[in-house]
Amino acid sequence: MIYNEPVEIGYFISRPNRFIAFVSIHGKEERCHMPNPGRMWELLYPGTKLYVRHSAKPERRTAWDVVGVERDGVPILLDTQYNNDTAARLITEKKVPGWEDWNLLRREVTVGDSRFDLLLGRGKELFYVEVKSCTLFSRTGAMFPDAVTARGRKHILELASMHRQGIHTGLLFLVHWDRARWFLPDYHTDPDFASAFMEAAPELNWKALALSWTPSFTEPVPVRLLSYPEAVLVRENHDSGDYLFVMHLEETMDIVIGARGSLHFPAGYYVYTGSARKHLTARLARHTRRRKNMHWHIDYLRQYADTVAAIPIRTSQDLEHDLAHAVDGIAGWRIDGFGCTDCDCASHLFGFSENPIHLPYFIQIVEDFRMNRLDPDVDACI
Repeated sequence: MIYNEPVEIGYFISRPNRFIAFVSIHGKEERCHMPNPGRMWELLYPGTKLYVRHSAKPERRTAWDVVGVERDGVPILLDTQYNNDTAARLITEKKVPGWEDWNLLRREVTVGDSRFDLLLGRGKELFYVEVKSCTLFSRTGAMFPDAVTARGRKHILELASMHRQGIHTGLLFLVHWDRARWFLPDYHTDPDFASAFMEAAPELNWKALALSWTPSFTEPVPVRLLSYPEAVLVRENHDSGDYLFVMHLEETMDIVIGARGSLHFPAGYYVYTGSARKHLTARLARHTRRRKNMHWHIDYLRQYADTVAAIPIRTSQDLEHDLAHAVDGIAGWRIDGFGCTDCDCASHLFGFSENPIHLPYFIQIVEDFRMNRLDPDVDACI
């Protein structure tokens, strides 16, 4: 269906920016085009199997394209350029449940100052559809997006506005994970998108469809429509919860941490676990800034350590101490007494010799606290 060139095997090395990946192919390091701007922390680890194909354009600076990745033995399509091809074929072949009586009329349709992926027709009725590629998964869940998308929110709002004008509009999320059973907007990463989706969802004809792929990426197989546990989204999508704040300290040093006095910090990466019952976004923004009044222990460390990542976990539950315990279990060391003067934890600051966002066991904690813990609540909603 999609690829004329054969798909070959490579192994992920690194990703210096959103659109470039270095991949080992036939034992040689190759500079490859990554046609997916998503964050994909959960998929791209050093040594992970990738599916690549040689470019048919010899003048290109990148001789290879990344087609897909393997997770837990499952091939996953990464190439967003072919996501619309997949959607068009599924609709043409009447394989999207509930949309069998719609026909594909055109692709890349402009309405006002926006462009939508597909235009469908049924008699004289028109149906504008935006297609999204979902590659953020847990054991049985899927979320979109995996990075903030102002464009995605704009599409949601415009589709809802068109619906209120009497125009048929909708969304098709292609979830490239055949084990997925439920779908939610990723309110942890992009709460504005999640809020827009929650408000517009009742007005839109939308579906989240799980697909299965073979390593050749030639035949998408629909698996199931995913459930939408809206009650979980209503409960959890608020500006409060817990967080992981990742920093890098380039040199070993002793730092005075307020009343705790001087503490010894080995060079490396640090993960601080915290909580904010209100204004979680503002709390993380404060940690990111260096210029501020000194208040928390982390404020003193931030004068010397650079920010690597701020990872919110929006939740109505108190998970801070469970989160600290989980990170403590995988860390290389901890700074005892840091950030835990009001609880019984040994510490809320943990050290790593490598950047933890590239470590599968750290990202597994993120997945567990953001998504896997929701499974019982999702089951109760179904």
